Amino acid sequence: MRNRFRRGDRDALAELYDAHAQVLYRYALRVTGDWAEAEDVVSATFLEAWRGREGVRPDGDSLRPWLLGIATNIMRRNARARRRRDIALARVPERGSIPDFADDLVTHLADAEQLRAAHAALARLRRRDREVFTLVVWAGLDYAAAAEALGVPVGTVRSRLSRARTRLRELADAEARGAARSRAARARAGRRGATSGEEACAAAPAGLPPGTATGKPPLDEPRSDKPAPAARIPVARPPLTQENHG
Repeated sequence: MRNRFRRGDRDALAELYDAHAQVLYRYALRVTGDWAEAEDVVSATFLEAWRGREGVRPDGDSLRPWLLGIATNIMRRNARARRRRDIALARVPERGSIPDFADDLVTHLADAEQLRAAHAALARLRRRDREVFTLVVWAGLDYAAAAEALGVPVGTVRSRLSRARTRLRELADAEARGAARSRAARARAGRRGATSGEEACAAAPAGLPPGTATGKPPLDEPRSDKPAPAARIPVARPPLTQENHG
């Protein structure tokens, strides 16, 4: 199939796409964190592969490492272009923001949250270490294939992968410690709130709401020192008769 592809056989290109497009898409999605950009990366990868087909060696196994190397270079160029664009936009005065409703179209919210978390953690790695990690761990390449994709020695892949894993463990441990401190702080705040409520209830006599233990009138009712007027009791009068009139 390599020779057919090198000669420009379009059927060989279709076979190559069917065999590796999904792997490239998953890899690009995990690296970029964006569905649309991942699709663009896959399209650009096969376009560049087709243009550079004559550079493929006639001997060898799968073309997957070669394709993943092309995809890695494309995402690297996209990241540089994005940084240049952000710098240019930062110089332009703001004239209001336009709401972005793209995230509302994502139906797999849990997967999106996990993807963003993983992408945020990987973003804190050095680019070279991150590329090795994603190729080996996410794309499933062995050390030799990852070295072929990146054009570096196998030993370099091993050292970069070890460094990336160590750094990710450190970040995960720091995140776990921060989460534990946050949970402890919330628990302490909850206990303080419960204790204050219990003390307020204990201070009030039975039958009275909290805050009325002194018997003072509520603040929202007018206070008067005058005694209440005595109740007027109606007196029954005898019926009028002749004897009464006399």
